[in-house]
Amino acid sequence: MKPKAKRQTDPAIALARREQILTAAAECFRRKGYHGAGMAEISKTAGMSAGHIYNYFESKEAIIESIIEKDMEEMFSIFQKFEDHPGDVLAALLDGLNIGVQRHMDTGSCVIDLDMMAEAGRNIKVATLLRETDIQARGRMRQLLTSERSALKDIDERELESRINVIFSMMAGLLLRKLLYPELTEETVLIALRPAMKTLLMPFDKAQ
Repeated sequence: MKPKAKRQTDPAIALARREQILTAAAECFRRKGYHGAGMAEISKTAGMSAGHIYNYFESKEAIIESIIEKDMEEMFSIFQKFEDHPGDVLAALLDGLNIGVQRHMDTGSCVIDLDMMAEAGRNIKVATLLRETDIQARGRMRQLLTSERSALKDIDERELESRINVIFSMMAGLLLRKLLYPELTEETVLIALRPAMKTLLMPFDKAQ
């Protein structure tokens, strides 16, 4: 008698299950933080058994890794829009600035980023993942700012690195400002952020 063939999981179904788990985990992390949300609560929120979840993720840490990877994919899709923009780099980044502001002021989803930053202080694997993501993000920005469509294509390497880090610092800081000052709006931020970003995306002699 032939052994029964092992049933193969439909890739589309597997992907849907993974997304279901990641969505549930993100909701649990938002409510209780990384350490406060256990696998039992994640499984309950996802509507499936913990054993079923382990078919897709070997641990809670693996879920965090996938959330970071998903966040990176979304960020890179934004970079791709900048790269596909028909105008120069300055126009592309200024036209899409509101997208970045909305993303970084979304306290509903970005609060997980704060929790992951806190976890990075305790967990070297999470810290490494976040640093690798930052390296890739800075690399995409560097590629954009040194392209032929950029006014900064011939900029000094040290100055380029400085500008990229200041731009990233400004955007990352929006979440903290929104948490501390909930009345802050996208429109208010853009009043000052647009000219500041324009200065950082042009040679200083032209920006003055």
